[in-house]
Amino acid sequence: QACFVCGESGAAITCCQTGCDRSFHLPCAAEGHCITQYLPHYRSFCSEHSPKQVVEVTPEEKDTCIICMEPVEDRKSYVTMVCPVCRHAWFHRGCIQGQATCAGFSCFQCPHCRDNEIFVLEMLIMGIQIPIR
Repeated sequence: QACFVCGESGAAITCCQTGCDRSFHLPCAAEGHCITQYLPHYRSFCSEHSPKQVVEVTPEEKDTCIICMEPVEDRKSYVTMVCPVCRHAWFHRGCIQGQATCAGFSCFQCPHCRDNEIFVLEMLIMGIQIPIR
């Protein structure tokens, strides 16, 4: 299979959306805005079929990532995410992934409101890998 991101052969991951034949390499997933869910079913989605956050909120012009303090995009996207509980904590995908990796499942929570139930579930759905340790 050819990777739809890089074009090289050997792509072993296929989008789990019925009827979608896009395949990609795991290392190409982030570059192609693909999402892999590290839940019991371990599903992967291409950028077209990847889950989107359903919370209806838009960042204000001055909003920054709560972790790195750098500006966020002007909308939710693959790169810019928001806490579905408090709706005030904006962060970059890479920043929250780093937070999840350091914290582990038992300590991972929203950096702003400290919710650890709805927030963690949303992050898992959005492809944030949270190690169990």
